[in-house]
Amino acid sequence: MAVILLTLTVDYYSCAVRSPDELTALFRATGRKVTPQRRRIFELLAQDTTHPSAEHVYRRLASEMATVSRKTVYQTLWELAALGELAAIDVGQRALRFDPTVDVEHHHLVCAQCERVVDVTVALPPSLQPGAELEGFVVERAQVVVRGLCSACRAEQEVRERA
Repeated sequence: MAVILLTLTVDYYSCAVRSPDELTALFRATGRKVTPQRRRIFELLAQDTTHPSAEHVYRRLASEMATVSRKTVYQTLWELAALGELAAIDVGQRALRFDPTVDVEHHHLVCAQCERVVDVTVALPPSLQPGAELEGFVVERAQVVVRGLCSACRAEQEVRERA
């Protein structure tokens, strides 16, 4: 059994997906149709750095466009992932989330109550870097998911505890 001590250096940052105009041009350049529903998905993603699930995007869009289907939302998000514009990530919640930060290796903070996901960079030791050998495995990728309560949920909890 290997014991690895981590000294975490956490830097917070936030990235957004490319602009709706850039995504529209990318879709057209790759032979994909850009419907009004897809265009609106691009706009919603550009406004959202929360790592939304497909269902979250669908609910927001359906509240504005009754004609949108779940299939359109899922297909559009997966096509964006295939084009390298989003990363489908599993942070141990009920659904995959779509992360707009694709250019920077990073990790995630997850609120156990509201399920908010925040990008963070964590300095990993050499033993967890890609290519390192650990317990007979060759490390391809390490992902750190830190769970806790965000400041808003912590404040709500403190108010409930005082009541």
